[in-house]
Amino acid sequence: MEIPITGFANSPLETTDLINMVGGAPLIIKLLEGTQGRGVVLAETKKAAESVINAFKSLRADILVQEFIKEAAGKDIRCFVVDGKVVASIQREAEPGEFRANIHQGGTASLIVPTADEKRIAIKAAKCMGLKVAGVDIIRSAKGPLLLEVNSSPGLEGIEGATGKNVAGMMIQAIEKKLKWKVAE
Repeated sequence: MEIPITGFANSPLETTDLINMVGGAPLIIKLLEGTQGRGVVLAETKKAAESVINAFKSLRADILVQEFIKEAAGKDIRCFVVDGKVVASIQREAEPGEFRANIHQGGTASLIVPTADEKRIAIKAAKCMGLKVAGVDIIRSAKGPLLLEVNSSPGLEGIEGATGKNVAGMMIQAIEKKLKWKVAE
């Protein structure tokens, strides 16, 4: 399972070393506490990257720095994993001029059939994190599919709307199965 080249800013690496480690600008800077695409910055130049990283460091924020996958063209794939199976998948696409594909940042969702590799990555990522329910974000790159992040409480709005599937119901069924509950008919 591969991820984009990633470094953590709370490491002993100096800012310049951190930028060089991920291949230089453009690069992505993410607050670890961010959600729904908030706290994610595209630094298009080395100077911009230095400014953002140093500002976050001065606030003692936990951040990571990641290579920018230009060929993804503002698209990612969200695989919704329930109980060890990919039950629904969407492609999220950023609005023009935006690099974040999150629905809450104006991105749109469309139905997609993930490849066998993408499904394998999603299932393995959820399992590695010990999650029975997860939204796993994958990006398509020239190197193949790359794991972006694993969400332990993913939103349902985009995936249910685009797929027409009752993902919340699937989650409830998985919980009932785990607890061995029988639903009265």
